[in-house]
Amino acid sequence: MDLQLIPVHQFQIFLICTARVAGFIGAIPVYFGNQTPARIKVTLVFTISLLLFPILSPGLPTISFEPISFLLLTVNETLLGLLIGLMSRLVFTTVEFGGTIIGYQMGFAAANVFDPQHQNQVSLISQFQNVFAILIFLALDGHHIFIKTAARSYQLLPPGNLNLSGEAIPYLMELTSRMFTLAVQFSAPVLVVLLLSGLILGILARVFPQLNVFLLSFPLNIGIAFIVIALTLDMVTSLLRREFDAIGERILTLLQYL
Repeated sequence: MDLQLIPVHQFQIFLICTARVAGFIGAIPVYFGNQTPARIKVTLVFTISLLLFPILSPGLPTISFEPISFLLLTVNETLLGLLIGLMSRLVFTTVEFGGTIIGYQMGFAAANVFDPQHQNQVSLISQFQNVFAILIFLALDGHHIFIKTAARSYQLLPPGNLNLSGEAIPYLMELTSRMFTLAVQFSAPVLVVLLLSGLILGILARVFPQLNVFLLSFPLNIGIAFIVIALTLDMVTSLLRREFDAIGERILTLLQYL
């Protein structure tokens, strides 16, 4: 007795939907890396896909499911999901880059810690800034933006219509270049204060030659940097809020370019 509960073409469309959802779930910083168990990721992907599929399936176009076409379409949808997740990864990469600059200027060049997300050694300040950004991201419900955008993406860009030859790549390059400017904004207050500290210590070294400026600079720069970081947390929070609030609009702009 052959009992077919779900038509084959419906199940194949569900797999296409799951491919896009898996792409952006795998790229979201909260779930990115090995610190999140694979079971949680898989469960989350299938849960979101099951919730979105009944709503989106009536509007999805008819798709050819020949083996080669189906494989290419799955890769296409996964790539699109990764591009959506890249919008948030750019912000977190900016925060990590700014933290690395601050750490080196403070004298923490050798004080690295293991990052479970990327499976490598990162600067201590960079890891602190990254964790702080993740907490702000969750506090602002940034992960909800991706669920809403996933549903909207099927209306703006149905499966099989991905086109990278338009304005999408220049737009991503523009966002990437902007991230370097934003990293300087994150680290600017600490860098300015440390520059003034170095200038003052240089003057003291000329006035008092017997003063060991090299040994004095380490605890002084570390203490000053921590004080400035604490005083500028509100400014960093405002910058992160602005960037996270703009993620949804940037994703929709990217989808229109694609």
